[in-house]
Amino acid sequence: MSQPFDLPQFYMPYPARLNPHVDEARAHSREWAREMAMLEGSGIWDERDLDAHDYALLCAYTHPDCDGPALSLITDWYVWVFFFDDHFLETFKRSQDREGGKSYLDRLPLFMPMDLSTPVPEPQNPVEAGLADLWARTVPARSVEWRRRFAESTENLLNESLWELSNINEGRVANPVEYIEMRRKVGGAPWSSGLVEYATAEIPASVAGTRPLRVLRDAFSDGVHLRNDLFSYQREIEEEGELSNGVLVLETFLGCSTQEAADTVNDLITSRLQQFETTALTELPALCAEKGLTPEECAAVAAYVKGLQDWQSGGHEWHLRSSRYMNEGALSGRPLLGGPVGLGTSAAGVGALLSASGANRVRSYTHVPYQRVGPSLVPDLELPYRTTLSPHLPGARENLVEWARGMGMLGEGLWDEQDLRRFDFALCAAGLHPDATPDDLDIGSSWLAWGTYADDLYTGVYGGARDLVGARVCTERLKNLMPLDMTNGGVPANAIERGLVDLWTRTAGPMAPDARALFRESVETMLEGFHWELANQVQHRIPDPVDYIEMRRATFGADMTMSLARISHGKQIPPEIYGSGPLCSLVNAAVDYAALLNDLFSYQKEIEFEGDIHNGVLVVQNFFGCDYPTAVAILHDLMNGRLRQFQHVAARELPVLYDDFELGESERAVLGGFVKELENWMAGILTWHRECGRYREECLSHGGAAGRPTVPAPRPPRLPFTWTGGGAGASASALL
Repeated sequence: MSQPFDLPQFYMPYPARLNPHVDEARAHSREWAREMAMLEGSGIWDERDLDAHDYALLCAYTHPDCDGPALSLITDWYVWVFFFDDHFLETFKRSQDREGGKSYLDRLPLFMPMDLSTPVPEPQNPVEAGLADLWARTVPARSVEWRRRFAESTENLLNESLWELSNINEGRVANPVEYIEMRRKVGGAPWSSGLVEYATAEIPASVAGTRPLRVLRDAFSDGVHLRNDLFSYQREIEEEGELSNGVLVLETFLGCSTQEAADTVNDLITSRLQQFETTALTELPALCAEKGLTPEECAAVAAYVKGLQDWQSGGHEWHLRSSRYMNEGALSGRPLLGGPVGLGTSAAGVGALLSASGANRVRSYTHVPYQRVGPSLVPDLELPYRTTLSPHLPGARENLVEWARGMGMLGEGLWDEQDLRRFDFALCAAGLHPDATPDDLDIGSSWLAWGTYADDLYTGVYGGARDLVGARVCTERLKNLMPLDMTNGGVPANAIERGLVDLWTRTAGPMAPDARALFRESVETMLEGFHWELANQVQHRIPDPVDYIEMRRATFGADMTMSLARISHGKQIPPEIYGSGPLCSLVNAAVDYAALLNDLFSYQKEIEFEGDIHNGVLVVQNFFGCDYPTAVAILHDLMNGRLRQFQHVAARELPVLYDDFELGESERAVLGGFVKELENWMAGILTWHRECGRYREECLSHGGAAGRPTVPAPRPPRLPFTWTGGGAGASASALL
């Protein structure tokens, strides 16, 4: 059977190395698999299958420095996870038995107790037997924090198989954003990162949940999964009938050929690996200093990062050799420029390494700000939800002006009263919460104004001066002004602090402690998102597309406004429901639609008048090397994909979730109301963008915060060559 596309030229800057204990691990894993009944008689594998897949070779490549016993244990884990994948396929995916698959998956967490003294059930199949054995052999050497992280990633890997099964049942191909997010869970690379910790060094608990570590883990995962999609396309799509493959996802989304989709997937792999490098070199050292890590803890973090790099290059090498994948001619076709051959030479194609991938990397740093782009191109946006405005809107408009004046927001150089009236945040709040009381509408309008004022402050003042230290001082003061115990958090010194103190007192005071903590976290998420933007401004770097989408949710202030919506009913629904895959998918789809909508409307403001580099249209221009109208069309298609996903989750996945959790009618009604709130949220945001003056060309020339900064950002140095297809830069609006 001929291959459906030619494998692309990969960016792989780290040489693969082979662990010398590979034969020991190979022999051990063969006997272990037989002992767990995974071979003859299982109906899934026999010894020839296991030998051909050669998981010991995978682990020897991906963990080149650990000792023999550790390599054997890690190899057993990979034998188990691949057996699970094939066992679930044969038992439940081929028959499309979702109910049986759920019952099967529900038992597996019972074999991963945090306390090893907790009894586990009697295993009923090789997957359960293998998990029970591996858990008991692995976790005694690791902390409770590591156990929790590894158990969570293992459960994600197992449970998201139901998502794949549901998509097969419905004949549905995911949109690119949905696919990337779900692939991290079902693909298992976050799970692999836990075994990297086991083989290298455990990450200090104080940094395990921070953005830099999360981005490293996610970028690593995306690189691993998308690479696997290229090599496994033929087996998964043509032989197994899978729909969860990145090549197929982009082929469907872009309407392009399989070869073009494969090449685009490879470009995305390159972008994610370069995001990994950027994070490791620019964000991680600052994090270690900020958290006050000891030299030993810093060394542990460095060892973990190196372990992820080893896995990336080793996994690539294994894919080139394993019989499980489409790799005909891959080894013989390497561009080596007459260089060395054999083990560890995968990075020897220096010319290839510096050609397309190097051009794309440089293009991300060479955007020229303040280019004339003309009025923003906004396509027809067909949102099927109507906006209903609160009858209290007229009063809220006047109350907001008085509030902002009282806080000092109209006298410190960012905004004047004309700006505030033109921005019309009360209109937005009236659409987001049409049933709000007058007081609630005033508070909602004020939060929208405060969040956007903060964005303009961070972007225009701290960003224009490249003052990261000043921005950090500002953020820490703002955090201190939101005390969870509602005691005095300090004396506000300026407009942004006065506004926050007033809003925090009025909003958080009546909340229950858990809701208050959640709301504070949402405000902090937005503020930290502004720091991510500032760091990119200092580097003059257009973000990676995946990192941009995920951080745009933070800079958009979505968590904060969603928290306000959730307060009224959050205690009626268990937290595990709000944290479930379908609910997260529903919310993220709505947020992405609204945030990208903002990017369309704000393009001229951000590109031409602010000279920043955070706008989804620009990110698309930079990644695809395309012009402005083409980027708008691609972004519009992505918005429509996210809207269809929102509707799909509401119509198809939530009813299944209700049944899975055995929710009563009242709980189902509350969640149905939450879906309606999200519909109002999207509709209100679209109406506000169409009717307010914040993004109109005639208003942008007015000056002030909406116009060109008084101190423009420095332009990048001229290069002795030019790139074609580049875009322009932008700054993200805080909430809207």
